[in-house]
Amino acid sequence: MNSSNSVPSHLVIASRESRLALWQAEHIQARLSDLHPQCDVRILGMTTRGDQILDRPLSQIGGKGLFIKELEVAMQEGRADLAVHSLKDVPMEMPEGFSLTVIAKRENPCDAFVSNTHESIDALPAGAVVGTSSLRRESILRASYPQLRIEPLRGNLDTRLRKLDEGQYDAIILAAAGLIRLGLQGRIRAILTPEQSLPAPGQGALGIEVLSERADVIAALSPLDDAETAHCVRAERAFSRALGGSCQVPLGGYAVLENGVLRLRGFVATPDGLQIVRGELTGRPEDDESIGRRLAQQLRDRGANAILAAVTTGQ
Repeated sequence: MNSSNSVPSHLVIASRESRLALWQAEHIQARLSDLHPQCDVRILGMTTRGDQILDRPLSQIGGKGLFIKELEVAMQEGRADLAVHSLKDVPMEMPEGFSLTVIAKRENPCDAFVSNTHESIDALPAGAVVGTSSLRRESILRASYPQLRIEPLRGNLDTRLRKLDEGQYDAIILAAAGLIRLGLQGRIRAILTPEQSLPAPGQGALGIEVLSERADVIAALSPLDDAETAHCVRAERAFSRALGGSCQVPLGGYAVLENGVLRLRGFVATPDGLQIVRGELTGRPEDDESIGRRLAQQLRDRGANAILAAVTTGQ
């Protein structure tokens, strides 16, 4: 073990083996290599249970933690030193002994409308089939476009695009960030604004997870942290955490920093979109988690408790 003041001679990044996950790991690998040329940075590709179970929605098979458990075991066993995640896929409660030590600069956080036949979601005819893996997106779509058919869509990014190209769907909704990172922005017909589709907490941002005891790794990674993104994501995740947020709860949370003021918007809904409670709160960036908790309480005071109880009871 190296001291907390020295950079390790080598670092191993645990990563899922999807093309997007590997791009993210390679992006962090390149940045670390630039920062610490003397450090040998390698990637350990792994398949997780979330990648293996593709015939059921995430909300039915245990949630987002299925994508990171094997990566955490690799760190516990000393086979890896860190893991790179899409933050929207990271559970709101970190397992004991692990920490999100870095939140890197955010890519476009919005949802993207992808279709081979229609220019926008408003152009879809009644009965058109729209694919999404997210209860958040499903609730928004059912609320705003009840004439559409919303069907589950699992698999990595390439698999989802292939299913669209095969004609299984008229359109699909994906995170814009993943398409942009893989050079597939040409597939995007339209970016959905936060007003149309409020993003998921952490969407578009990368988080780096390490063992909390690894002071040497934490020190080596610290220059990668982006303060503005971190404030926004901490507010979003605190909001979600205070509402018991998981992939079983249709919930959106999105913060921006403008002129030194943090603005957080959030909602919680039933999957059918018939009940939605929304809210917004502003404050100082350094109060990020407090803003998240306070907005969650505001939504509870406005009726979110009944929605959360209905969602939980209906599982």
